[in-house]
Amino acid sequence: MRLILAPMEGVLDHLMRDLLTRINPFDLCVTEFVRVVDMRLPPRVFYRLCPELHQGCRTPAGTPVRIQLLGQEPDWLAENADQACRLGAEGIDLNFGCPAKTVNKHRGGAALLGDSERLYQIARAVRAAVPAHLPVSAKIRLGLEERDSYLENSQALAEGGVNELAVHARSKKDGYRPPAYWPLVAEIKQALSIPVVVNGEIWNAEQAMQAQQQSDCQDVMLGRGALALPNLAATIKSGATPMTWQEVIELLLNYSSLEVEGNKAIYYPNRIKQWLSYLKLYYPEAQDLFGHIRTLKHTDDIRRELDTVLREG
Repeated sequence: MRLILAPMEGVLDHLMRDLLTRINPFDLCVTEFVRVVDMRLPPRVFYRLCPELHQGCRTPAGTPVRIQLLGQEPDWLAENADQACRLGAEGIDLNFGCPAKTVNKHRGGAALLGDSERLYQIARAVRAAVPAHLPVSAKIRLGLEERDSYLENSQALAEGGVNELAVHARSKKDGYRPPAYWPLVAEIKQALSIPVVVNGEIWNAEQAMQAQQQSDCQDVMLGRGALALPNLAATIKSGATPMTWQEVIELLLNYSSLEVEGNKAIYYPNRIKQWLSYLKLYYPEAQDLFGHIRTLKHTDDIRRELDTVLREG
């Protein structure tokens, strides 16, 4: 099986990819999306969202990173896929799964799930622009309002030349509400000859196994679950014991060091609070910690609070 760290806009940046790939046996990461409109983006845009381009498009732990593009114009997506590959990308991923309103109102992400012909055109153009030895993958949901277009859309992407398909097992309208409809992914798997990756509502090793069985997919993509239980991939792949709360606190302190070293300390207070909103889904202690740091606005104040929790633990 392969475990893939999902792209999560505004959450899974290169620092979080660094942190999570150090403690987990991920086989691949996908970046936050690069938004493509009507121009060939300059190199600095790709380097900002994927600094790993400077190191062979791998995290410091050696995990490959694939650059994700989001847009609706086949030619411009192809232009930017070419640009990313010239900068050293190990492959291109196409975002047809994002349910955010700000993205969808510009016909990006999941909004394109209602137009299988456009999906085909995008896949064909990008595949033609990317060197043959590099993969082109895509991520979709099961449909827009209903879970009804997944076979048509997945076949369009495969016919367009996509090498691999990740499926978030919900519709756009479903958002992130449980359940995930893993058995529907099995229909896609049966219809396609390319690898299919199951994604959605996987919070522990048992659910990962259930998702594999019900979707008939060996490969699994982890998103929110990888933030709620930071060593989730290790528990799935190598049977590791879930991290203790004290180990999580040490990880949060480590993350704060990465933020400061990366000159992103200005974002740290918001990022750590955001991460705690996921951690509390697995660790009850995270709710109390969030209450203590909720009003804190400076990195040093938050780190002192974390140090206190670590000493008292």
